[in-house]
Amino acid sequence: MHKIRVNHRVTTVLAAALIAASGALAATPAVADGAPGTAAGSVSAVPAALPKGKVVSRLPLHIRERATTDSPSLGVLQPGAVVPLSCKVHGQNVDGNDLWYRLGDGWTGYVAARYVQNLAHVDFCRR
Repeated sequence: MHKIRVNHRVTTVLAAALIAASGALAATPAVADGAPGTAAGSVSAVPAALPKGKVVSRLPLHIRERATTDSPSLGVLQPGAVVPLSCKVHGQNVDGNDLWYRLGDGWTGYVAARYVQNLAHVDFCRR
């Protein structure tokens, strides 16, 4: 039984080290290897992954063309769906919250922040 605990500790420590290393790798800029338009060995920025948000509404959440409920619906997101969030804007107040998230990574439209739990920090959209 002692051997199982030691193996579990080693596995836990290794998993933590791998997770930490993967985060450091994701934040490390890529080095170009002579790609067109770049000098060999030059450093180029790697776009960071977009923050994600989880739909916490009880009913399907409408994706809107603009940050208002009067805007046309572009579709719906089901409760529990996790989607990429590009940025946030001030829009129509929905139940005391005037923030809306613009969707990213190929998604078009806005969702009311009142019904989306951001899973990471989301910056305001640039004008």
